[in-house]
Amino acid sequence: QEQLVESGGGLVQPGGSLRLSCAASESVFSINNMGWYRQAPGKERELVATITSDGRTNYADSVKGRFTISGDNAKNTVYLQMNSLKPEDTAVYYCRALMKVYSSVTYYHPYWGQGTQVTVSS
Repeated sequence: QEQLVESGGGLVQPGGSLRLSCAASESVFSINNMGWYRQAPGKERELVATITSDGRTNYADSVKGRFTISGDNAKNTVYLQMNSLKPEDTAVYYCRALMKVYSSVTYYHPYWGQGTQVTVSS
């Protein structure tokens, strides 16, 4: 069973916008934080933005002022609104969540989504 399901990637022109969504399974016991990472061809995976369960956010310098992360705790869902997209934003975007899937689990564990491609090109 997939614990995280992503959607919203695609092809967009420079200056355009996209919104990514990532939904955790409704059966998850507890979520500590969720976030987005990206990996461009030939590069290492890097943090884009994260949000904690109480709403604290963190952004990579390269996306500050252009991307906004938000969450809906009731739906176990995190969103990434990406505006003013640049060609260098092209990458596979991965959702990551620090979760306790079952109540019997002591520690939070990281889970990753399958990734969604974002391509910024004219």
